[in-house]
Amino acid sequence: MTKTLNMQFIRYANMFSRVTRIRTNHCFEYNNAIVFAVPRKLVSRAIGIDNKNLRRLNQVIGRKVKIVAIPNGREDIENFVSVITYPIKFKAIEIKGDNAVINTGGQNKAILIGRGRCRLNEMQNVLGQYFGIKRVVVR
Repeated sequence: MTKTLNMQFIRYANMFSRVTRIRTNHCFEYNNAIVFAVPRKLVSRAIGIDNKNLRRLNQVIGRKVKIVAIPNGREDIENFVSVITYPIKFKAIEIKGDNAVINTGGQNKAILIGRGRCRLNEMQNVLGQYFGIKRVVVR
């Protein structure tokens, strides 16, 4: 699966680069929040001193903004998913071929799946783009 950006996400990426002075083309939506992925060494610079850049982006875009590190491979999948789904906790992620199984508790399971499987579909698209995961199962 290839990474695609529509015009709205290109505008968000341009706004991100104006505010943080860091260029990125990794931008996606999860749970009504805009998530920007930047190189690991630039995450703290992108957030800014006392979260200044993050707060400014929240104001300008008018939506919740998260900044994560670009994953280096499948070994980073657990950290990547935990940052995106914060404050929701899960126990572990198992990778079985092209499938990912997220083990979680009862209430957190419902939150991760979402009404009409909307969050599960968003998670499946994101993990497909970054890790080549074709199917996500929440247990």
